[in-house]
Amino acid sequence: MDKPTKMKLKKGDEVVVIAGKEKGKRGQIAKVQPATNKVVVSGLNMIKKATKPNQQTGEGGGIISKEAPIHASNVMLIDPTTQKPTRKRAQ
Repeated sequence: MDKPTKMKLKKGDEVVVIAGKEKGKRGQIAKVQPATNKVVVSGLNMIKKATKPNQQTGEGGGIISKEAPIHASNVMLIDPTTQKPTRKRAQ
């Protein structure tokens, strides 16, 4: 398996989605997955997932909404000073 690439995006960074169904929307990164080169943006790319009841934890089954990962190439970092999407990481 290939070695994970170094990502320029970090948890807590504000990004804008530049491709896909959520194009143009902004949000903060909640989770980074460097092994798959994906990020989870809070409140965006929501999916519905059916879950079974779990007797050990006492949780009932049902349909839950959760964020799905987005490929890192489909998000662009927002520069904190100008509030515009940028290619470079702000230092």
